[in-house]
This record gives sequence, structure tokens and C-alpha cells, in this order.
Amino acid sequence: MVSLMNAVRENPRNNDFMPERFRSYLKLLASSGLDVRLRPKLDASDIVQQTLLQAHRGYDGFRGTTDAEMLAWLRKILARNLAHAARDYHRDKRNIDLELNIHQSINASSRRLQSWLAHNDPSPSQNAQINERLIELCAAMESLPDDQREAVRLHYCDDLKLKEIAGHMERSIDSVAGLLKRGLEKLRTILVTPEERS
Repeated sequence: MVSLMNAVRENPRNNDFMPERFRSYLKLLASSGLDVRLRPKLDASDIVQQTLLQAHRGYDGFRGTTDAEMLAWLRKILARNLAHAARDYHRDKRNIDLELNIHQSINASSRRLQSWLAHNDPSPSQNAQINERLIELCAAMESLPDDQREAVRLHYCDDLKLKEIAGHMERSIDSVAGLLKRGLEKLRTILVTPEERS
């Protein structure tokens, strides 16, 4: 498999495209979109690596100009890769409904993350700030311990209730509530802006 760095070198125009900026965001969405039955066999990081490589190769076809358009384009590629992975592991023929469901699930997770950061009726400049904060949030989530990150992801990206998360993680509701509380406290500490520190 061609490495990401080789893909960048092959197409110098891609040098202004910084895929690493979006890696944590895509990994969070891939974790939400990856079929539960595939998790023991396939890591979300592999799907993200494949997505970023395809984005580099197809960058000439990207017509957007904003981060929001870039994120939407990357979500489409990610959804397609998740659907292909599910099909390959289940030996199914192409399933358009599966692809649409995965794409809708990824977009819903992204909207929930954005609404977590958004104000009422944000302006275009606020939207740009939200996208930047979204990328920072996803990177900060990477620094959480696995169980805290999973609890935060399941609650805020997948919109699961505490009881559902407890069942999924095979923990008590109180344990999940503690994971969420500690995870959110750590995220707040990491994401404090310079203005908020003053």
C-alpha cells in the first residue's frame, strides 16, 4: 500500500492539503460508523488511513474551498470505505441502503459534535471557528483514556443514553456517568481558550 507521505510527494498540489488536521475527526466518526461485528477484525485507524490516502489521490477532483466542504467530502469517502469494509467482511453484494445508512450515521454524528460547540444561528465566521474547534475537540478526545473516550463518543456522537452505554461497555450506569464526567472535565481543561484562561 502506498504511504500517505508518498501520495503527497506524487502530487505536489496536495501540499496545501493537510490531512493530519482531520485525522482525529475522521477517526471519531469511523469509530461511530464501524459495524460492531467488524471491530475485532478492523481498526477505525485503518479506515481513516485509507480515506486520507484516497483523498490525496482524488484531491484534483475536490471543488470545495472551505473546511466545511472539505469535511463533507472526507465524510463521503469515509462512509464509502466503511460500507466497503462491511461488504467485504460479510461477502455481500453492494448494498446501497447500507452505504446510505452509514453516510447518514456519520453525518448525524458530525452534526451532534458541531451542535455541542455551536451557538444559536452562527455566522459564517463563527461556522469557520466551529469547524476549527471541532477538529481541536476530536484531537483532544484522542488524549482521553480509552474508556472515557468511548463513553464520551457513545453519548455525544452516537446519542446513546447512560443505560445503553452501560450495556454496551458492560459497566454500571454509575461507572459510565463517572467516565463521562471525568472525560468532559479533561476535555474542558484541554480545550480552554486563551481568552477563557484570563
